[in-house]
Amino acid sequence: MQLTEKEKERYNRQIQLDEIGEKGQTLLRQAKVLIVGVGGLGSPIAIYLCGAGVGTIGLVDDDKVSETNLQRQILYNETEVGKPKALCAKERLQKLNSNIYIEAYPTRLTKENAQEIISRYDIVVDGCDNFQTRYLINDTCLLLNKVYVYGAIRAFDGQVSVFNYQGGKNYRDLFPDEEEMLSMPAPPKGVLGVTPGLVGCTQANEVLKIISGYGEVLSDKLWHIDLKTMVTHTILL
Repeated sequence: MQLTEKEKERYNRQIQLDEIGEKGQTLLRQAKVLIVGVGGLGSPIAIYLCGAGVGTIGLVDDDKVSETNLQRQILYNETEVGKPKALCAKERLQKLNSNIYIEAYPTRLTKENAQEIISRYDIVVDGCDNFQTRYLINDTCLLLNKVYVYGAIRAFDGQVSVFNYQGGKNYRDLFPDEEEMLSMPAPPKGVLGVTPGLVGCTQANEVLKIISGYGEVLSDKLWHIDLKTMVTHTILL
């Protein structure tokens, strides 16, 4: 289906880019992306994918908005404290772009529902904060042949990679010992508010690259940023 005149106007600045054009914008409209966790990472991921015109976006999160979230989770406001994040996020995103379809799943991703939910999407983006969910996302994506865009943050640091892209590396290639990872103590919760913003935007960029077919995808690579020094480096997996 060709873009409507309204769509051409709305996404004009993207369409002007040779790397995207009308073809890329049409691919974005047809794409289905699932975001697991709509907190610090999930907020910028969801906002920019919604703004870019990704046609179907799923939001998985069983948490509720808290006062401490507002320092970095830019999807939410003070009036939503105590309300389900997935539902609040859907309402906010639908106001940003009423032309796309948004599905909210106010539940935790589990072994019981992962295959059913993930099977509906092309790409899964990691906005979560625990190893158990990441292994579940990875293994389900491998089973269903879905691309997994990984991101993680701590304090002033963040990292991003793309797994299971065109037969590339997966999360277990980066962290092969699941038992060891799950036994590690929980990291400190302190984080600079802009850390998930920068990392989440990087994840959103990877999604747009994968869908539209431009640039070099972070497959078989791990990108890292230190916000205190603004030093970045990319290592091969």
